[in-house]
Amino acid sequence: MSNKINPKRREPATAVAAATGVVATNTSSSTGSSAGNTSSANTSSSSSSSLSSAGGGDAGMSADLTSLFECPVCFDYVLPPILQCSSGHLVCVSCRSKLTCCPTCRGPLANIRNLAMEKVASNVKFPCKHSGYGCTASLVYTEKTEHEETCECRPYLCPCPGASCKWQGPLDLVMQHLMMSHKSITTLQGEDIVFLATDINLPGAVDWVMMQSCFGHHFMLVLEKQEKYDGHQQFFAIVQLIGSRKEAENFVYRLELNGNRRRLTWEAMPRSIHEGVASAILNSDCLVFDTSIAQLFADNGNLGINVTISLV
Repeated sequence: MSNKINPKRREPATAVAAATGVVATNTSSSTGSSAGNTSSANTSSSSSSSLSSAGGGDAGMSADLTSLFECPVCFDYVLPPILQCSSGHLVCVSCRSKLTCCPTCRGPLANIRNLAMEKVASNVKFPCKHSGYGCTASLVYTEKTEHEETCECRPYLCPCPGASCKWQGPLDLVMQHLMMSHKSITTLQGEDIVFLATDINLPGAVDWVMMQSCFGHHFMLVLEKQEKYDGHQQFFAIVQLIGSRKEAENFVYRLELNGNRRRLTWEAMPRSIHEGVASAILNSDCLVFDTSIAQLFADNGNLGINVTISLV
């Protein structure tokens, strides 16, 4: 069986994702208040209880408190260090740098630290910004950013190489997006296939991409040709799972160049599309070979890579 699609050159500015050249062989309260000193005591006790319960996980009370930290511009949370205008209104650091006056009172922005709100913030648990995608975590502000950067519920970006496609969404819609918006990518079935990259001698930055389906999962095979160092072109081959990092831990992939009594292999755990391939290429954490090595295994400008996916 033979499926071939001509590769496309990536434009330098837009880094358009290329298509694939492939040949394959087959081998998812109320506070009661009372008068006098009793009222005063109860009020004090209630305030103390509010902060304590918020810090301890009282969802309703914590939600009431977190609303006090909403930025009036972007509706994200205003987190320490917290600055206020001269009238006491808050705005997040990101929006503040773009404003010339307070968005609430139109008064001048002042570099006044609101230490009281910072102290309250340290006793409040904030929801993850990816709660709309299913994350149920509530975190103190010092842990919020780190969690969100690696949150398994954060939206997935389009896994195709290049920066032209800006799509993002939940994991269960990634394959639908690929089939609708990247129809040139071929999907092949089986644990063992041969990925044939055509016209590898094309100048400039070029991508070859294909999908492999096995074990009830989809994998994206990417071969990139780029000039990582001045005047030195290299090929980078890697496999990523259309799935989470945890799911990727269940698999191992093997890439092999074989021919003319020579063999070059790479074996590793596939990367989740949450991680992408850019960092792997930057750190050479993939199959790497230069153009002279490619020519040792190429046949009339076409390069075959044996791809095997296995369960751990």
